[in-house]
Amino acid sequence: MQLSKTVMAIGFAFAASQSFAQTEITFWHAMGGELGESTNQIAEDFNASQSEYRVVPVFKGTYEEALTAGIAAFRAGEQPNILQVFDAGAATVIGAQGATIAVQDLLEANGVNFDIEDYISGVRYFFADSDGKMIGMPFNSSSPIMYYNVDALAAAGVTPPATWEEFQNVTAPALKDAGYIALAQSHLPWIFTENFHSRHNLPFATNNNGYDGLDTQILVNNDAIKAHFNAMTEWQEQEYFAWYGTGWGDNQTPFEEGKVAIWLGSSGSFGGLAAKDLGFDFSATNLPYWEAVTTEPTQTFIGGAALFAMAGKSEAENAATAAFFEFLTQPETQYKWHRETGYVPITTAAYELAKADGYYEEAPAAEVGIQQLSLPAGENTAGYRMGFYVQIRDVMNREYGRILTGETSVEDAFANIEKEANDLLSRFSRTQG
Repeated sequence: MQLSKTVMAIGFAFAASQSFAQTEITFWHAMGGELGESTNQIAEDFNASQSEYRVVPVFKGTYEEALTAGIAAFRAGEQPNILQVFDAGAATVIGAQGATIAVQDLLEANGVNFDIEDYISGVRYFFADSDGKMIGMPFNSSSPIMYYNVDALAAAGVTPPATWEEFQNVTAPALKDAGYIALAQSHLPWIFTENFHSRHNLPFATNNNGYDGLDTQILVNNDAIKAHFNAMTEWQEQEYFAWYGTGWGDNQTPFEEGKVAIWLGSSGSFGGLAAKDLGFDFSATNLPYWEAVTTEPTQTFIGGAALFAMAGKSEAENAATAAFFEFLTQPETQYKWHRETGYVPITTAAYELAKADGYYEEAPAAEVGIQQLSLPAGENTAGYRMGFYVQIRDVMNREYGRILTGETSVEDAFANIEKEANDLLSRFSRTQG
């Protein structure tokens, strides 16, 4: 009996030592609600898949709040192992010297095979440096797409417009006659500025859209986008287009209520829309383009966020982070995330798995974001890298609101955006000197 107790004690001690030997890492993110539940489930699945590492996800509020918390923690030497950073904040965290380890370097140093060509075209370079090295691991990647009320378009006798010329000359008048507001959208800087430039392969900033240097100037004050905003003001007067404010949901809700026939939103919104009883069928297709600007439209930028490996951690913790990133890119993990959230699978293998499983036969609209990100690329479609871009977006939102409420002209608004954005970019450059 005494021997048995001794053996049991040794066994418990061994188990305890094994448990204590497990390397734990922290993952700060901005995924709330159902997205947060899916994020937590990924962490649980990773933890259950092996016994050497444990990842602890921590919700840190909005994208902006998570970024602010991450920067403050880094300055205090208390940074997490992994920080989720959204598209507009990428330049800030990448520009912070010594704050992160490039994900490509991290993976390769820990024996994980890495080939940037494994990632779908529109995802590869947004969080990379000017040499094409991936710095942040794309996580919740999305693209703005055109959702439409199938029943509304059928009632109006029209099909989804491929071009903005078709929208204003054919689609919008027919939808108005059928009793609908033709168009709404949920993020003017993302959809009608950043992705306007990518869709038309127009330069968005100097220095290769900001990737090649800090002395960057924004190029948003150009004839093509000003013509687009002038057209929008005319659509608004004609009751073809409605703007409900800067709130994402403020513009999505009228579409869900059946008042707006076409809504420009995120491909990552598909899962939420599909889960609702809208009372009508919906589908999606690519963003329209202006044929007057280009007859060869290109792919869009991704939105969403990436995961950055924070520097200053032990080799064991870095190995744990690399293992978690490797788990995240497995086709099965990506496919599950894609199905549950609507965000695009970031690798070709995951996309092929979804196709082989027949998912897009069941939900064709779920494929649109990937298809759009896989359109032909151009020299201006990899993404952008501009410091203080969160504040620049705020300037855009302010000026766009003034345009759409009749407080200023398109010409004056874009002149203000150009001046204030370039002042911010200059200030950011000085902070990095």
